[in-house]
Amino acid sequence: MALTSTLHRAVLAGALALLGSGTIAQPAPAAGAWPARPIRIIVTFPPGGSADATVRIVAPKLGERLGQQVVIDNRPGAGGNIGLAALAKSDADGYTLGVGAAGGLAANVSLYPKMPFDAQKDFVPISLLAHIPFVLVAVPTSPLKTVGDLIAQAKAEPGKLSVGHGGNGTAMHLSVQLMKQIAGIDLAEVAYRGSGPVALDVIGGQVPLGMLDLPSVLQHVKAGKVRALAVTGEQRLAALPDVPTLAEAGVKGYESTGWFGVVAPAATPAPIVARLQTELRAVLVDPEVVAGARAAGVELSPTTSAEFGRFIGTETAKWADVIKRSGTKLE
Repeated sequence: MALTSTLHRAVLAGALALLGSGTIAQPAPAAGAWPARPIRIIVTFPPGGSADATVRIVAPKLGERLGQQVVIDNRPGAGGNIGLAALAKSDADGYTLGVGAAGGLAANVSLYPKMPFDAQKDFVPISLLAHIPFVLVAVPTSPLKTVGDLIAQAKAEPGKLSVGHGGNGTAMHLSVQLMKQIAGIDLAEVAYRGSGPVALDVIGGQVPLGMLDLPSVLQHVKAGKVRALAVTGEQRLAALPDVPTLAEAGVKGYESTGWFGVVAPAATPAPIVARLQTELRAVLVDPEVVAGARAAGVELSPTTSAEFGRFIGTETAKWADVIKRSGTKLE
């Protein structure tokens, strides 16, 4: 997901400043206690995106609570499969964690014919970190002023109206598929490499519609460069209170957001899992962290390990059905 200037100001600058020193003041751990050395978090996104930036604001705070530095190791690629495959092969000692998203932890098993890991068996969930809602946008000069207008035109001219998204297999792509299936419409899809290029092409009129993550499009909506038709979550967004949800706009039962959370190798000791869950929850409700994330369009969502595990299972089943119906496959 592309990172806007708003996200740089609200999240990344402060987080990187905290990490820039390379160390965090910390008490010496008790002999034999965990953690006794720095902890590595494999992040399945490239540097500079909204999810990566959120992890970077959480990591220093988590390090302070654990008494050890938390080091970020970006391993993007293959929809999260590269980073999570590395995590699956790591020692289950609490010193290597991973941040995965809907793709790697839920959807990819239905998208890829071969997977280098089993998300249900190879990982133990620690906590969901955050949701990132998506926004369906149009060119401001477009006659499509509502979702109802979009559906009417798509049904009158099947396959002629095009929508851009952040890449095949991404949560934005799957969100488009879900909208098409529930609304019973046919849209031509244009796959990009990330949200940024989609936003630019909608602004420039090269593509009439875009499904974009909130951080990459919010400033453009507020500046009037794109028209927000709907948001994809169950509720309206505080940042865009006048924009209806897709369900409110006529796509009944629709709900989809991007999400990411922390997992560890499956055999990680239960006391370490419990400690991580406790400390992460404390960080994710910290007012400073919450404010920084919300300014970037990211809603923090701490859970228990069991809650996150159930959520992953629900999302896996949901997207398996959507993917099967769409016929989408990736290599």
